[in-house]
Amino acid sequence: MADSRTPPPPDAGRLPSAVHHAVKPGTALLRLETTQARDHVLDGAWWPRSRDPAAELPALVSALTAHIGPITRVGLDAAGWDELPVRLVIDDRVVHIDSFAVGDDTVLVTRGDRDHFSLLVVPPYADPDAARAAIAQALRADNITGAEQILVDTGTGHSA
Repeated sequence: MADSRTPPPPDAGRLPSAVHHAVKPGTALLRLETTQARDHVLDGAWWPRSRDPAAELPALVSALTAHIGPITRVGLDAAGWDELPVRLVIDDRVVHIDSFAVGDDTVLVTRGDRDHFSLLVVPPYADPDAARAAIAQALRADNITGAEQILVDTGTGHSA
């Protein structure tokens, strides 16, 4: 059993080196599980380049669709984004955009009727090292920390 006072290894909380350096604005990373029950706080992370959903969502939805199947809805907090459309046509499919007071640090993605994924949203202006640390924390299988606290803990915060 490890001593809780033992400092974590130097790479704790970091993505593998090759991935860590490749992560930049416009990146979406997911932790996909093979079980039906996903009881983690977050299923992945997304680092958009801007707060323009019409510019950012097509790439996210296309990437998700390629890995988990067709996305039917995306939930965003309208307060954290520029003009939120009601729907977008992405890859010849209509994706409904819902406004939820989930916080601008979270995006909810729906596959089918009721299969929801919750992703941490790293602010576009985030410092790259802080953003990578936030993404790594969100992807940890043992993560129990919510999106807002992850951003606070890693210094990515809410100031533009």
